[in-house]
Amino acid sequence: MSFDEDFSLVTEDLSLHKIQKEIEKLKKQHSALQAEQRVLLEGRDSNVEFTKKFQERVVNMRRSLEDEKRKQELAVKKEQEKLEGLKQEHSRLKVEVMSMEQKLKTMDETNQNLRQQTEVSTAVPEKKVVFNGKTADGANALSFDMKPRIMYPMEGGTALITFEEEEVAEKILALKEHEVALGECSIVVQAEPVRFLVPSGVELDTQVCPHRILVSNLPKKESVDRILDKLEIHFSKSKNGGGEVEETDMLEDAGNVVITFMDSNIAKGLTDKQTHEVEMERGKKHKVKVTPFLNGSITVLQTCNITCKKTVLLTGIPAVMDQDNLQDQLEIHFQKTANSGGEVDAIVYNPPGRRSLAVFEEEAPEAEQSQ
Repeated sequence: MSFDEDFSLVTEDLSLHKIQKEIEKLKKQHSALQAEQRVLLEGRDSNVEFTKKFQERVVNMRRSLEDEKRKQELAVKKEQEKLEGLKQEHSRLKVEVMSMEQKLKTMDETNQNLRQQTEVSTAVPEKKVVFNGKTADGANALSFDMKPRIMYPMEGGTALITFEEEEVAEKILALKEHEVALGECSIVVQAEPVRFLVPSGVELDTQVCPHRILVSNLPKKESVDRILDKLEIHFSKSKNGGGEVEETDMLEDAGNVVITFMDSNIAKGLTDKQTHEVEMERGKKHKVKVTPFLNGSITVLQTCNITCKKTVLLTGIPAVMDQDNLQDQLEIHFQKTANSGGEVDAIVYNPPGRRSLAVFEEEAPEAEQSQ
């Protein structure tokens, strides 16, 4: 074997060995790649599992969020309903409070009215009364009756004649003109109805005067000046609960005395006690009643026109004779049934050139007239 052949063999051996090494290297790379592939596959499977679990968690989280959202919406709805209920309750309570305040105000006004009525009732002087068996409607009404006293102006040359029966006055008015014989002459007079504008309803606003008292139940036999002097002396003394007196006045129509004090803190104490013993004669005392004095003003005045049922106005009467004779002649004429007249209850003649005031008062009921 030549040298070239030996070299060729060596070369071949080296190439084979190199190939084997390369194969071994490739096997190792293949094994590494397989291992890396397994790792990647495991990583992929792990990622897929993680992704699946993550998606499940996302779904569960979304479902949980939706449930939480629904719960929150339901809670908000309940709170809104509760708030609306509270608002309605607040409105109801507000209305109830306003109603209670109005009721309290009404009760306060009622109490004030009752207090004023109590003071007014104690302000009435004592009078002896007796039940006469009669009843009237509206016993609980807060009102009072007025007896009218009307001043009717009479022109000159007129007469007022009042008949006992309304029918007679109606006949006289229906004829209008009447010829009255006066001996040798006669006169013609006109009959006219008597009309008044009178109050039909009056409302008064009364207040107790802090400076005045009303003294009633006074002795009948003493003179007015003596009564006023004794009352002023008694009620000016502090030991009697009085004070400095500014003025004393006698109410002639009622027979009571009004005493005015300088200070406003005197009257209340005296009216609270009511009964006071005043020395009218030396060593003799007389019990008087002290009640509040009321100041009042008319707040409502309603009026109406009325026609006098029994009284007729005669006009156009000349002064043909003296007043008394002419009045008698007129009465005689209108008493005769032939002249459509009847029984005359009252007559007054006012001559020409004179002006008089005729006083009209409320007619007493028949039951009272017969007593």
